Amino acid sequence: MRNAILPLVFLAALPTGALANKAPASLTVKSSAFANNAAIPAEYTCDGSETSPPLSWSNVPAGTKSVAILVDDPDAPMGTFTHWLVTGIPPSTTSVDKGAAIPAGAMAQKNDKGKDGYAGPCPPSGRHRYRFHVYALDIAKPKSMTRSAFLAEINGHTLAAGELVGTYQRQR
Repeated sequence: MRNAILPLVFLAALPTGALANKAPASLTVKSSAFANNAAIPAEYTCDGSETSPPLSWSNVPAGTKSVAILVDDPDAPMGTFTHWLVTGIPPSTTSVDKGAAIPAGAMAQKNDKGKDGYAGPCPPSGRHRYRFHVYALDIAKPKSMTRSAFLAEINGHTLAAGELVGTYQRQR
């Protein structure tokens, strides 16, 4: 009996991040502008006003210290292209409006065009997928960073994650 209790006592004494290999919970990510795996309206692309689309998410778990949004294109010719990275979103925030300023305390990072903020889809050819990732983190990350630094930094700190995929093909 004593040997059976010892592992439980050990696990209870571990810091929260020590069990980081546990799979994150699921966030539900939606947009009123397009459905999952559907076309993104031109308004949100380089063929329109290049305004960020409205996004919402739900199921943010207790213990979340910040939320982050990462939008990327895995079909880009030179490798995955970052269109938008916002870190340090307060955990009480569950949406961003169309073209809205980022929430107070959050920070827009540089996209792969070298600018802070949103860069709309603009595929050079064919139909590309655009992944709108939302992460609930057990850490606050409002400092400036690249996509790769962000992904390394959140490794083991993601409490929940969700994704909405939109597609876009330029009409020429």
